[in-house]
Amino acid sequence: MKKIIALVAACLLQLSAAPVWAHAEHGKPQFGGVVAEAGEAQFEIVGKGNRIVVHATSHGAPVDTAGAKGKLTVLAGTAKSEVSLAPVAPNRLEGAGSLPSGAKLLILVEWPGRKPLQARAVAP
Repeated sequence: MKKIIALVAACLLQLSAAPVWAHAEHGKPQFGGVVAEAGEAQFEIVGKGNRIVVHATSHGAPVDTAGAKGKLTVLAGTAKSEVSLAPVAPNRLEGAGSLPSGAKLLILVEWPGRKPLQARAVAP
């Protein structure tokens, strides 16, 4: 009887930890950028020279960006710039611009027929 109770307890402990394992990378940058949470999606915003790349995921799984359009507002001190984002890969949007260190970022991504997603972050 004690073996059965121990086995049940061990199984319950394993089940309670499973959601933590499933979301181990949730909220952590995977491409060297900064992560912004927006409803059911995460956007990792990465500055690469004069290009801004945005990777779209949902709990680690790629989010299809086909048909999407986006806008990234970059606030650096008193300077404000807006970057238009367009899909370039299955879960990636890109646009021309730069990310000054410490800039405040506001991203807006829209898909046809869906509610727009909006998130904020601060550039690394």
